[in-house]
Amino acid sequence: MKVLRSFPAGVEVIENVWIPMSDGVRLAARLWLPEGARERPVPAVLEYMPYRKRDFTRLRDEPLHSYFAGHGYAGIRLDVRGTGDSEGILRDEYLAQEQDDAVDAIDWITRQPWCDGNVGMIGLSWSGFNALQVAARRPPALKAIITMCSTDDRYADDAHYKGGCLLTENLSWGAELLSLNACPPDPEIAGEAWRGRWLERLENNRLFPAVWMRHPHRDDYWRHGSVCEDYGAIECAVYAVGGWADGYVNAIPRLMQGLSCPRKALIGPWPHAFPHAAEPGPRIGFFQEAVRWWDHWLKGKDNGIMDEPPIRAWMESWIPPAPRHDERPGRWIAEHQWPSPQIRPRRWYLNVLSLGECPDGEDRMRLRSPQTTGLRAGDFYGFGAEGDAPMDQRADDGKSLVFDSDPLEGPVEFLGAPVVTLELACDRPLAHVAVRLNDVAPDGASGRVSYGVLNLAHRDDHENPQPLEPGQRYRVAVRLNDMAYRFEAGHTIRVAVSTCYWPMIWPTPEPAALSVYTGVSTLELPVRPPRPEDEVLAAFEPPERGPIPAYTVLQTAQLERGIAVDLTTDETTYTAYGDVGDVGGAALARIEDIDLLVGSTMRRVFRIQEQDPLSAEAVTEQETRFERGDWAVRIHCRVRLRADTQAFRIEATLDAYENDARIASREWNEVIPRQLL
Repeated sequence: MKVLRSFPAGVEVIENVWIPMSDGVRLAARLWLPEGARERPVPAVLEYMPYRKRDFTRLRDEPLHSYFAGHGYAGIRLDVRGTGDSEGILRDEYLAQEQDDAVDAIDWITRQPWCDGNVGMIGLSWSGFNALQVAARRPPALKAIITMCSTDDRYADDAHYKGGCLLTENLSWGAELLSLNACPPDPEIAGEAWRGRWLERLENNRLFPAVWMRHPHRDDYWRHGSVCEDYGAIECAVYAVGGWADGYVNAIPRLMQGLSCPRKALIGPWPHAFPHAAEPGPRIGFFQEAVRWWDHWLKGKDNGIMDEPPIRAWMESWIPPAPRHDERPGRWIAEHQWPSPQIRPRRWYLNVLSLGECPDGEDRMRLRSPQTTGLRAGDFYGFGAEGDAPMDQRADDGKSLVFDSDPLEGPVEFLGAPVVTLELACDRPLAHVAVRLNDVAPDGASGRVSYGVLNLAHRDDHENPQPLEPGQRYRVAVRLNDMAYRFEAGHTIRVAVSTCYWPMIWPTPEPAALSVYTGVSTLELPVRPPRPEDEVLAAFEPPERGPIPAYTVLQTAQLERGIAVDLTTDETTYTAYGDVGDVGGAALARIEDIDLLVGSTMRRVFRIQEQDPLSAEAVTEQETRFERGDWAVRIHCRVRLRADTQAFRIEATLDAYENDARIASREWNEVIPRQLL
């Protein structure tokens, strides 16, 4: 990747500025200014996040904001209240207080001598979420946003629930936030007050997974911060960016359909990562694309970006499943509106062990999957590391009902969300169904194209779930993740149906058996005919960025990801270990320009027995360190989840050390009713 050492404008970096909130709390920001901005004010671009502006994500985001400043924008990275170096307490995700603070911050930015009164927001994940949420508050100065890997619906597409099923990512992300929320401000910024503020954070920390598990249905808790509740509230321009390998990709088509403001969408083959550096690629010149967006909406330049097709997406094609791919085969396509009038649904019927364009006579097939079905699923949202993407699906296919088409006579391309409609009955009041759409190559390898899960108690809606009546026949629709995919000639379309998807989703209290009625159950795929216009689309520029701050790796975090089966107990253990600190894959590294040692590692362990859902156990353990001179801080966090037929049991410990002396210890032991989970 090209690294720019000089820009059209020189760049001044201010390590910390305090932004006062209306209640007197001060938020900490890092600032990049183009030279001369105080005499010739410029627009500002704000990134607002809890991931610590000064250390954890310094290496990732410094190249972005120096690039913006070098191209004539003030770049601001702002720590959310109670995180990083900001004062106050973080009490949960996306609270009204967080949005209020953003509005205050934008007002402060516009009153600075270096700002011309025009502001944009950019962010990935949390900061992509709050960019949408703040846009819905309509601060007058906010003219445009770029939201990446985010969602418009906090219940339907976030790290907590999917299809009404509890994601184990709720535990992993919640444990990570618990640990992040226990980190101190940097004494070089906070001064002598750092320890008192740290102790205050530790005392007020919350067991976040339990908070979210107390809201298992789509209630007002999740409606808050879900901009899908009122798309019309957003009036500024929105550029929604994501990847097919990310857990949040479904939000982008919904935003394109629901918003009425100026909008664009870009979906690559990427995971939960920036498009200039993501694996799998192709990686693109995303920084240049962002500057074009800001030039149009914040500087009023007529550069043609809004004359281009509003939707660009990577049409993926077959690649043999592997632990890691540098690039994903395919090509760029474009649509001029969403839903596209060019796309037509095509229906297949789930016949006995086959997928046909005509129904056979009605029949019935029974299914009760082993609890270990889903071990090849990969993570809910991957980051491009080895093993976090779905692997060859044959092991999971063998534990599922599979319905295969005949080998295709010619290629066919799809764009949108597959829908599988099942006629079924169940022998239990609570059951899950997981549906995968796979591409089976002529050699038998099975690659996952898309998937969806549904808690059958949520078959009608997520607000008022109802148990099943055992033996009663139902017709339920399972919507799979949006996709853009080309099946090649000679390949087979496979639908795989299972009652488990571990360790991605938590199992039901009892094993459930489904009767799936064939000949009347269907698959509907959105066929996109070839379009000659795709062949003449303008190419994205190659990726480039500003320089990364100097750092030295002191300890490495050797990535681990594996499955072990104990044949004496019938227990399967899935383990994943790696770094989580965004410091070059290191368990500990020194960031040279602030002379800070920082590192964080996480281990996730999932255990279950083949036939016993109540044996399920998930444990997340994280260790985080900060050191400078004679100052050393360490945080150790461990969270464990189990369940019986009536309730979840979640236990956690959090220990904080200063110079190896434990200065705080917290324990939680909570029991949470299952409520149809």
